[in-house]
Amino acid sequence: MFSLVIQAGGQSTRMGEDKGLKPFLGRPLIQRVIDRLAPLADEIIITTNRPEEYALPGTRPVPDLLPGRGALGGLYTAIDSAASPVVAVVACDMPFASAALLERATGILIAEDVDVVIPKTVEGYEPFHAIFRRATCLPAIQAAIEADQWKAIAWFPRVKVRDLTHAEVTAADPAGRAFWNVNTPEEFARAERLALE
Repeated sequence: MFSLVIQAGGQSTRMGEDKGLKPFLGRPLIQRVIDRLAPLADEIIITTNRPEEYALPGTRPVPDLLPGRGALGGLYTAIDSAASPVVAVVACDMPFASAALLERATGILIAEDVDVVIPKTVEGYEPFHAIFRRATCLPAIQAAIEADQWKAIAWFPRVKVRDLTHAEVTAADPAGRAFWNVNTPEEFARAERLALE
């Protein structure tokens, strides 16, 4: 259905250790994300600057193509590395990443012939739980980088963006946890408790 790219490039400063590899209910957190989304994926890529540590079965680790370019550089690496025409990008620290939501977003991307389908919450866009059309998004991101723009969504004016509404998100993720990322040991422990409910 799509290339699944899991971003594992953050610094994890508040956690004090690598979030993606930290055991979540006994297995690395990133493995939980993979297990939740793998049934939809034609391939699974992990963007990381430590490919040896993230060499997980059934995945392809890819280092940053544009080191030091932050979130936008990471997004460029994700979309450039994908083989499928449709690319799902998800952060490695989202223990409740939603396959149902990504499946719905992919359907909208195809049916409505848009380039990006992305949830928009009161906090703004969620570019690391979104669907992208590789052929149109890659040159738009490249142009933004060449224009010295840094924000992960700086290139949106160059493509057709379809916001996922609150109602659409809630229908696929009724618990409202899909975009919750864990940044501290306390959040991590709370997520483990919720996962056991």
